[in-house]
Amino acid sequence: MAEDNSPLDRDARLRRLRFRAWHRGIKEMDLILGHFADEVLDSLAESEVDEFESLIGVEDTTLYNWVTGRENVAPEHDTALLARIRTFQHMKGPLWQR
Repeated sequence: MAEDNSPLDRDARLRRLRFRAWHRGIKEMDLILGHFADEVLDSLAESEVDEFESLIGVEDTTLYNWVTGRENVAPEHDTALLARIRTFQHMKGPLWQR
């Protein structure tokens, strides 16, 4: 993946990834990846940003099936980061609090 040499490079990369997370192809993946990116992306280590960028490249239906457990995750994407995405509380607000 890309080598970022400065904070400006990292900021631009994270903005690009956040945009891509919110503009997928199916709304479900926009919501899942977009909320996750908004809440977590800035705090990820570079290796985790690389993993997120790799996941962004996976076709929507496949990624949705992995996140929802409908299909087994490809070994190269079966990471702790994907596990975090799968368990992340994407919906927040009064309707979702219990």
